[in-house]
Amino acid sequence: MTDTTRLLAQLRAVLDLTHTEIQIAETRVAQARTEAVRQELQQNADNGRERAMAIENTIRDLGGVPDVIGPFIGRAQAVVKALTEQAQPFDEALLGDLALEGQLLDRARYAKALAVAAQQPEVQKLADRLITAHAATVDWLTTVLAEDALGGPAALRRTPMQAVVGIAVKVANLPMALSVRGADRAAQAVRNTRPAFERLMSRGAHAGEVAAKAMSAGRDAALHSAEEVTRREGADGAADRLHAMRSSVGVLEPEELPIPGYDELTVTDAVAAVKELSDPADIRAIIAYEEAHKRRQRVISAAQTRVAAIAQEIVGIDQ
Repeated sequence: MTDTTRLLAQLRAVLDLTHTEIQIAETRVAQARTEAVRQELQQNADNGRERAMAIENTIRDLGGVPDVIGPFIGRAQAVVKALTEQAQPFDEALLGDLALEGQLLDRARYAKALAVAAQQPEVQKLADRLITAHAATVDWLTTVLAEDALGGPAALRRTPMQAVVGIAVKVANLPMALSVRGADRAAQAVRNTRPAFERLMSRGAHAGEVAAKAMSAGRDAALHSAEEVTRREGADGAADRLHAMRSSVGVLEPEELPIPGYDELTVTDAVAAVKELSDPADIRAIIAYEEAHKRRQRVISAAQTRVAAIAQEIVGIDQ
């Protein structure tokens, strides 16, 4: 009889990771930018449960016993990951997701090789199914990361805390080309938001709520003021970065948008204009502006599709 010890060990490992994958997919549902993405993430979680059940059945067919505490471990790992991500930039959180999917893909390929060696054709079929699913998820996450690198995530939102961390990282990386006087003025503009933040904290508000309210209440004026100060002081590079931050959170004035007369365009005309844009930063500015002001889903969807197409072309993913 063929020894299936290593094959069973790999299937159990894949099963444990799949339980974690399911929970992470469900936590990502709340970050979906559109209903279509939300449904896709929920479907991913449902498909994960189906794969988990198929793996459990295969383990039993091979004479093994599935790990009954695996689902609980998966939930716990996903909760820990979600909490940890609140102190991470958005891209680091997605890289963690990508690492998990990469490990699942590699283990599925190894399980297939073991199944071939053990002459288990049904397990080979299961492994092929897992390889297809995880390869597709790797491509999707790679695309989302590329979209983020090109100016902002189109499929997923940052949590409030991730937004705060992202702004802090960008501010910390601003070039130190400001004069002392200009730096003091810019810093004072940002510090002006602190009293409002501390008042919210004193009321015992939830950390996420505090972050969201503080960002929305003081961020717009602080960034606009800081941009004006730095540009007036001749630090155009720093001012451009601050302008990019304003663009990413949707607080540009209509005349600052990359499409002339944008506020007067109909949905059809806006969609057509977005499809002509080739700079991801310009497209991201439209997405952020729409989400903050008009909320026209057709326009947002067209812009997201355009960013995704550019991102996939850059990372070499066939559309």
